[in-house]
Amino acid sequence: MKTGRNDPCPCGSGQKYKHCCGSVVTAESLIGLLSSGQAPEAERLSAQLLRTRPEEALLWKVLGVAQMRQQKDALPALRRAAELLPQDAESRSNLVDELINFGNRLRAQGKRREALAALQEAVTRSPTRPDAHVNLGRVQLESRRIQQAADSFRNAISRQPTNVAAHLGLATVYRIQGSASEASASCERALALAPQSPDALLLLGELRADLGQFDEAQGLFERVLEANPRFAPAYCSIASHKRLTTDDSRWLQGVQSLLGGQLSLPDEVQLRYALGKYFDETGEYDSAFSSYTQANELTKRFGGTYDEAAFSALVARIMDRGFEGLPGASASEVPVFIIGMPRSGTSLAEQILASHPSVSGAGEVAFWDRAFDLAPQPSLAQEYLQRIHERAGQATRITDKMPANFLYAGLIHAVFPRAKFIHMQRHPLDTCLSIYFQEFFNVSPYANDLNHLAHYYGQYQRLMAHWRPDLPLLEVSYEGLVADPEQWTRRMLDFIDLPWDPQCLRFHANPRAVITASRWQVRQKINTGSVARWRNYEKHLGPLLSLTEPGTLPR
Repeated sequence: MKTGRNDPCPCGSGQKYKHCCGSVVTAESLIGLLSSGQAPEAERLSAQLLRTRPEEALLWKVLGVAQMRQQKDALPALRRAAELLPQDAESRSNLVDELINFGNRLRAQGKRREALAALQEAVTRSPTRPDAHVNLGRVQLESRRIQQAADSFRNAISRQPTNVAAHLGLATVYRIQGSASEASASCERALALAPQSPDALLLLGELRADLGQFDEAQGLFERVLEANPRFAPAYCSIASHKRLTTDDSRWLQGVQSLLGGQLSLPDEVQLRYALGKYFDETGEYDSAFSSYTQANELTKRFGGTYDEAAFSALVARIMDRGFEGLPGASASEVPVFIIGMPRSGTSLAEQILASHPSVSGAGEVAFWDRAFDLAPQPSLAQEYLQRIHERAGQATRITDKMPANFLYAGLIHAVFPRAKFIHMQRHPLDTCLSIYFQEFFNVSPYANDLNHLAHYYGQYQRLMAHWRPDLPLLEVSYEGLVADPEQWTRRMLDFIDLPWDPQCLRFHANPRAVITASRWQVRQKINTGSVARWRNYEKHLGPLLSLTEPGTLPR
């Protein structure tokens, strides 16, 4: 309850209740207990009185506020108070406050589905409150509901243009959507409102890293840590954009100190991945695998599940579906689809090709998964071309490096029969290990379990074997590309009907924005350091080793 000791009783001045012991408790005395910090006593008295007065609105209100102040489950009492006092703005506000607090507690525990429900209720009950929209948007973003998150952040800004968190949330949406300039503009608006905001400075650093400006990014991350040495996301950002060495002892001490205390689930997951990277890059492979395993096991608490039978059935359904004769097929040769498993070299291939003056990279375009579930529509080609032009401008060729497009290659080929496919292949153990070692924003829960990884990889091989005879497809070996980049770059350019350009070999200097997990790697000169990395972890790979049996290695 937000009223003070001397405020009038909201349910009528002078309200009195007779306690079971015969003493009289007034409404003012209950409110006074709350105002003087005696929430436990206020809870005790109001709960006892409710046994004989279950319809007394003020008692429910006091009970709810007392529980709220003790961080107990106050929602039942606050809901009942709001029901009995429909005209009382304070009761409605108390309930929305608790719904937001409850949703954020659930979010910190990784219970995103339950958090969404609580925060959506907060917005429904108070659609004009910017903080309700912002908190809902954050969970929508983490749940991959990107457009819904954008709408929530815009709703918050429309009601409170100075809301820093809303501007940062919208900037993150733009970044995920590949709109680098809009993301930067939204971040700058947030910084203009709060120049020292650690969240804003961190996001600005991430945006600089997207453009390959790693020194500036690291300076921003360090600036955040200097102001707040316990700001966990800054440690993760530092680790993502450099090669860690034993000289990074201060970083290591900071991470281990944080992991020794209380953390939200998202922060602990990110720090475990970052610590795994440190141990991997300093050659402590058993410690690295242990950290990555802890990170993946914690990630499972977010509630995502991988159903092997369901995914096998999906692959069978895709293989059985006919795509011939779809209406609205386009003769365009503009799209170039780079497909394969995540971490197979798709980002490297796009960065190389996008360094050609006639090629623009659209990054990972979310389109074909939704299109596959719709009835065939003549507008698919037009809609897709509009999407990639919005992201990548006008160019002779535009690459789409969404790895999972291998699932929909048959549909894509039916819509764009003249478009080319580049299939990136990497040693299966290196591929799967790299997936397991990476925290992804948009990869299925198969990534967090070695058995599921082996199953998913097997289904990927099954589907590619099905598509291979019918697609205009170039198979590119990741190991071959890093060993002889010029030969394989010439082959890729020839395949998509473009002349050789030496700029492609200077891909690491390309200033285009890259937001995938490989953005640091694709800014480095090409090297073979990631080839046969799996040998450092062979004793831990168990279920993945079957992927190296005869007939399973990339051709």
